[in-house]
Amino acid sequence: MNPDFLLYGANGYTARLIIEQAARYGLKPILAGRNAEKIAELARQYALEYRIADLANAATLDAALVGVPVVLHCAGPFSKTALPMQQACLRTQTHYLDITGEVAVFEQGKALHQQAVERQIMLMSGVGFDVVPTDCMALHLKNKLPDATHLQLAFANNGGSVSRGTALTAVENLGTDGLIRQNGQLKAVPNAYKTLEVPFELGRKHVCATIPWGDLSTAYTTTAIPNIETYMAMTPGMIRGLRLGNTLGWLLGSKPVRTFLQKRIEKRLTGPDAGVRSRARSLVWGRAENKTGQSVEARLVCPEGYTLTATMALIITQKVLNGNWQPGYQTPAGLYGEGLVLEGGGEWGNRSAK
Repeated sequence: MNPDFLLYGANGYTARLIIEQAARYGLKPILAGRNAEKIAELARQYALEYRIADLANAATLDAALVGVPVVLHCAGPFSKTALPMQQACLRTQTHYLDITGEVAVFEQGKALHQQAVERQIMLMSGVGFDVVPTDCMALHLKNKLPDATHLQLAFANNGGSVSRGTALTAVENLGTDGLIRQNGQLKAVPNAYKTLEVPFELGRKHVCATIPWGDLSTAYTTTAIPNIETYMAMTPGMIRGLRLGNTLGWLLGSKPVRTFLQKRIEKRLTGPDAGVRSRARSLVWGRAENKTGQSVEARLVCPEGYTLTATMALIITQKVLNGNWQPGYQTPAGLYGEGLVLEGGGEWGNRSAK
């Protein structure tokens, strides 16, 4: 069986889940990354081909993409790693997928749309939990209320935990502003500047606070709804911590603090084990409203976030390999429809009602 795609950042937590699930989808990745020792060991463990390439070295990166139809990029933080890989994909006419949830990366991909069209490749970020279920939710609500002007999206991890990569990305964003989309434009706001009680499950509400989630970019691209807020379920302590960061951002964003936190994360965190992943669920809620005050709500129940990321990344990779792609920058639900998340085990909860 010949390799089907390049998996860059293959020694990361989520990438390992992708490797373990790939055979279920009839897929065989080429493992890639910059750490020769770790990538080679991983390749031996799974009997897979591997290639070593540094994102800072265009020549080695281009060489790694030779004969590869699509790259699944899993090396974060994507704010630093996505552009070099996207540029390599443009040079080598290779389709690009990643698992980011960072607004800036989505906006960056959108800015490369015309170049990707000219090179006849697809650029699609956010092919995992960030942002497949929320992108599908946004399109579902738009389809139910086509004249919607306001959109609220929220999610909760019910029983899950974070990986090293996710935590490191969070550290990279310390000291930065929150975001919303207002009248079609991204607008900086304080972190956790709004809270909302969200009924992820009937009869039970969770307190959520605004965060700069990727849908502030993708949901706007997918639906053209001009006013969007994104929320995550949080404890009161988490909300207080985010708001404290609004006044101490200069300190939290300083190099010494970031270095200290990064070292602690790299030493202590791996990611949820198989038992946790099998028990946990991710919950998604959305609400859209039009100018007259008419509204529609919906809920999704999905597998645990990392499990869903691995599954959806492979499903979308498989679609691209089968010729189901469009040139240029695309969003998951924008191209594949609101039912995409159902292919990865998502289920609609109480369906939307006006």
